[in-house]
Amino acid sequence: MLLIGDISASSGRDFVESCLPRLIEERQIDFTIANAENATNGFGLNRKSFEQLAACGVDAFTLGNHIWDNRDIFNIIDDKRIVRPANIHADCPGSDHRLFTVGANELVLLNLLGRVHMTPVDNPFAAADALIKRLAGPGRLIVVDFHAEITSEKVAMGWYLDGRASLMVGTHTHVQTNDARILPQGLGYITDLGMTGPRDAVLGVDKDIVISRFLGHVPERFVTAGGDVQFNGLICDLDRTSGKAVYLETLNFWQPGI
Repeated sequence: MLLIGDISASSGRDFVESCLPRLIEERQIDFTIANAENATNGFGLNRKSFEQLAACGVDAFTLGNHIWDNRDIFNIIDDKRIVRPANIHADCPGSDHRLFTVGANELVLLNLLGRVHMTPVDNPFAAADALIKRLAGPGRLIVVDFHAEITSEKVAMGWYLDGRASLMVGTHTHVQTNDARILPQGLGYITDLGMTGPRDAVLGVDKDIVISRFLGHVPERFVTAGGDVQFNGLICDLDRTSGKAVYLETLNFWQPGI
């Protein structure tokens, strides 16, 4: 399985398009999941961005706190390849989980939002607990994208899910962490996958604009940075019988900007 960190803007999408088919072939990837909440100009996901990424090999899409930033999301959110955060209001469109067939297994994909320094949402631990109790079963692989701000909330979620899910990846901070590991009961874990998009930037945004904001100058509109582009992600092998992770490998490479 390949998981791709927050894809940011057109440069991130284009880099995925250029390298994902080769990665799938060379690394014998069975299933690819991407966080795409920043895929359209850094804010949200529209149909054009979704179709570009799906065409080059992304099988499933998770979202995050920018889920409603692009209004076109309402035209695609019911697509069976897109899962929305489970702990937003139940009346919101979209599904709080998705089921996929991967070989002889069913894969359950969950997406959760953190609560610390984020928009108010329901308790992600309670949401995860309820969904896993309802959806777990023989031969099912449960994968969770926890889109959260602080490391402690994501680390705690990893320990909470160990033994009940196959894999939990953190997203949102756009900086890949150096802590990919398999927890004692078989959960594959990383605090943050990182970001696929502008490399010489501040979380994908033009660095001069962000520095100006920190210096206290008049705020400017965020603009996606140009220049070099990076690819962050994780390869995970899961045992098809036990559902436990048996191998993790982080990906972090880049190409010069055009």
